[in-house]
Amino acid sequence: MKEIKNNKVEVQKLVLAIKNQDKEAFAKLYDLFSGSLYGIAFKIVRSEEAAQDVLQDSFVKIWKNIQKYDEKQGTIFTWMLNITRNTGIDYLRKNKHQSNIEIQNAHHHVDDKNSLQSVINTDHIGVKDALSKLSEDQQLMIEYLYFKGYTQQEVSDELNMPLGSVKTKSRSALIKLRELFITIIFWIQWI
Repeated sequence: MKEIKNNKVEVQKLVLAIKNQDKEAFAKLYDLFSGSLYGIAFKIVRSEEAAQDVLQDSFVKIWKNIQKYDEKQGTIFTWMLNITRNTGIDYLRKNKHQSNIEIQNAHHHVDDKNSLQSVINTDHIGVKDALSKLSEDQQLMIEYLYFKGYTQQEVSDELNMPLGSVKTKSRSALIKLRELFITIIFWIQWI
C-alpha cells in the first residue's frame, strides 16, 4: 500500500475508479489514508470514540461527494483532509451547541434582563442597520457563515453555489461591513 501512496498515477486511478462507484477502490483509498485522517480528527475532537465517528462520517462524505473532487484544485489527500477537518469542527459545534442548550435550559431565567440589554446594545451600535446595507447575496453569506455557523463549503453545498463564489461574496460582504463599521466608529468618536 505504501507504494500506491507515493505513486500519484496509482492514486489518480483509484480516484477515477471511485468516481465510477468502485467500492474496492474506495476500500483501498480508505486503507491508504484512514490512519492519517484519523490523526487529524483526533487532534480536533480529542477523543478516540469521537475521532472514529468523525472519520466514518468523513468517509461517507468523501464517497457521496467524490464527483466534486477536482485534481486541478489539489491532491485527493488535501481534499479529504479538508472534509475531515470540517467534519471534526462540525462535530465539536454540534456537541457544544447541545451542551449550551442544556445549560440554557437549566439557567433560562437567571439572566433575562442582561440578555435583553445585550440585544438592545447590539442594535444601538448599528449591526442591524449595517447588515441591511449589504446586498441580498452578502446578507445571505453573513447569515449562513456567522449567524448559522456554516463553513464556506457547507454554504456552497446548501445553496448549490460554487465554492469560489461563496468565498468571493463572503469576502466582499466582510469588506463592506468593515467600511460601514469604520464609519460608525468615526461617527461615535465625534459625538
